[in-house]
Amino acid sequence: MTADVAAEGSNELWGPDWPGVRESWSLDPHRAHLNHGSFGAVPGPVREAQDRWRDLIDANPMRYFRTIRTPSIVAARQAGASLLQTSLEAVALVANATAGVSTVLAGLGLRAGDEIVLTDHGYGAVALAAKRFARAAGARVVSVKIALTASDEEVVQRLAEAVGPRTRLVLVDQVTSPTARAFPVGGIAEMARSHDVPTLVDGAHAPGMLDVRLDSLGVDFWVGNFHKWAFAARSVAALWVAPRWRESIRPLVISWNDEQGYPTSFDQQGTTDDSAWLSLPDAVRFFEDLGVDRVRRHNSTLVAYAQETLATALGVSLADVSSDPRMSMRLVPLPRGVAATEEQAARLYASIADKIGAEVAVISWSGRGWIRLSAQVYNAPAEYDRLAVGLSDLIR
Repeated sequence: MTADVAAEGSNELWGPDWPGVRESWSLDPHRAHLNHGSFGAVPGPVREAQDRWRDLIDANPMRYFRTIRTPSIVAARQAGASLLQTSLEAVALVANATAGVSTVLAGLGLRAGDEIVLTDHGYGAVALAAKRFARAAGARVVSVKIALTASDEEVVQRLAEAVGPRTRLVLVDQVTSPTARAFPVGGIAEMARSHDVPTLVDGAHAPGMLDVRLDSLGVDFWVGNFHKWAFAARSVAALWVAPRWRESIRPLVISWNDEQGYPTSFDQQGTTDDSAWLSLPDAVRFFEDLGVDRVRRHNSTLVAYAQETLATALGVSLADVSSDPRMSMRLVPLPRGVAATEEQAARLYASIADKIGAEVAVISWSGRGWIRLSAQVYNAPAEYDRLAVGLSDLIR
């Protein structure tokens, strides 16, 4: 694998056109951008499509909001639904995965004494949303600790042990943000269903990275961002709701389509800037033109190289972290005592950015520091080599 990666630009994996592919981004060429997973990076053709939509809206706002808006948003929803291999009526567009989670929590009808079960691998803002809605209803959040080395069966078992007669929702990640591993959401949903408990999946990282087939997951609710791994502009995500829940799910902001129900009630949110949503078909087309399988193969191969290279440079073991070949993100442990707290992690990130010229996720999780590496089509092996050499010197 290392030899294949080093032969970048001349092998089947990348191909002779790959340098031109990287030119689709306007990222600062003097920095190594190794944290696509946090905020994404919008390619030029999608940014241009978003600008065209803004120009069209501003050229004739009346015509846009009265005539053009609704069918165009439906077309955008269809593009997202097709990527997720589901139907148009199953998907609503929302600003991001956290907004989708809050929407589901608001429609759940929590009562005093209810419990929401989640894990310690979840995204921080999602956990905060669960706590806020639980607190307002007099409910509580149950956080389940799951070891990094836990098998899929162990993950399901640990969650099953936490589900009880008061459990109102199981909230889990499809790809965990701080620990970059895939959870067995199908098995979790099956377990929860046996207790008559709905499952909400935070699939923020799934669209684009994984082959998502929403209709076959068996979950009740699912949310996922298109801007992370599917090349969309920021602030466009999907909310998927199983048929039996659709009557109870409404957008957090009430607007003109509210009485039409799910998902049409989400299509108009006042005079918000719809250009990110409307450029989603262009993002899906860009992805497909690159080649979905080719992109995933590039990203998973490159991030595996990056993980091994950094671990070797730091002298750390990868025995406890995922090497899932589907992932475009992987975790590398830092030596014990380095970035063990959130404050230390923030300082190390700043040092890496300033002294190495690399943008990377430094995470404090479960009392230890970690580097979470991402790989996207604009990345190259030399950027991870640069991080490995610089970081080993920095923390020595």
